[in-house]
Amino acid sequence: MNSKFDILNTAKQSIKNQGDAILNLSKFINKEFENSVNAIHCIKGRVIVSGVGKSAIIGKKIAATFNSTGTPAIFMHAGEAIHGDLGVVQKDDIIILISKSGNTAEIKNLVPFLKKTHVKLIAISSDKNSFLGMNSDFFLKSFVSKEACPNNLAPTTSTTAQLVIGDALAICLSELSGFKKSDFAKYHPGGSLGKELNLKVKEIIFKNEKPEVKENANLKTIINEISKKMLGATTIVKDNKAIGIITDGDLRRFFSSGRDMNLISAKEFMSKSPKTINSDILASEALQIMNKNKITQLIVEDNDIYLGIIHLHNILNEGLS
Repeated sequence: MNSKFDILNTAKQSIKNQGDAILNLSKFINKEFENSVNAIHCIKGRVIVSGVGKSAIIGKKIAATFNSTGTPAIFMHAGEAIHGDLGVVQKDDIIILISKSGNTAEIKNLVPFLKKTHVKLIAISSDKNSFLGMNSDFFLKSFVSKEACPNNLAPTTSTTAQLVIGDALAICLSELSGFKKSDFAKYHPGGSLGKELNLKVKEIIFKNEKPEVKENANLKTIINEISKKMLGATTIVKDNKAIGIITDGDLRRFFSSGRDMNLISAKEFMSKSPKTINSDILASEALQIMNKNKITQLIVEDNDIYLGIIHLHNILNEGLS
């Protein structure tokens, strides 16, 4: 064990080295990159991403990013391609081949067979003069001066650079195709991200009891309703329409005012024109409204018909924040 080894300094230096290398990539974004984006955008088929070793792992991530941002893509391992997987390549597809050196044996074996399919080939590599570079239709340079690995051997900075180039392609294609947040939601129905983009208030509100009192309700009735429904508030309802709200904060302010509780009704100290939302809006939007107005409840109504109250905790319990 190296007793002089500084873990924190080494970690920071690794991050700095990779950060500097990523910033340097912008110098390689040129007309050929633009042509690559346009070529992908115009195809009728899919993007097929391929590589071997660590580049294969990066290729899988790039293909996944393409799919989630509106560009159909699949991953094909360069080593398996010449053993039957080459059959996934169709005439309307385009290939992205990833290799740091551009001279990997599997890449050299694969490229001649890809040429026979007459599909366009985009290379992400360090060396334009490599075998891959000279046999590609479009060359995207991912050169880095050194790896983060202290021995300059393990693919670290170079694979990060490959990933960043792939992400840049995906984002440009997303912008070019007019890919919207609503489109993104279609491909991400699961997890917290899926809930943020898809979960609607009407899917949550049914979990709550509906607190409501009439405008002439006395203080005891108001307190009982707030306590029973456990949402920190009750709505004042007239003809099925919400005309006001009383929160537990309103109750505290009333008690501190010294007014006679026996002579007060809901109508006299309710907050009029309360914040309301439609049940069809996203829960994430409801959360934004609460945060903006510094409140913890929103009245939900459709077509002026009172449906209930959604509480901040309802949304947080769904994993949104």
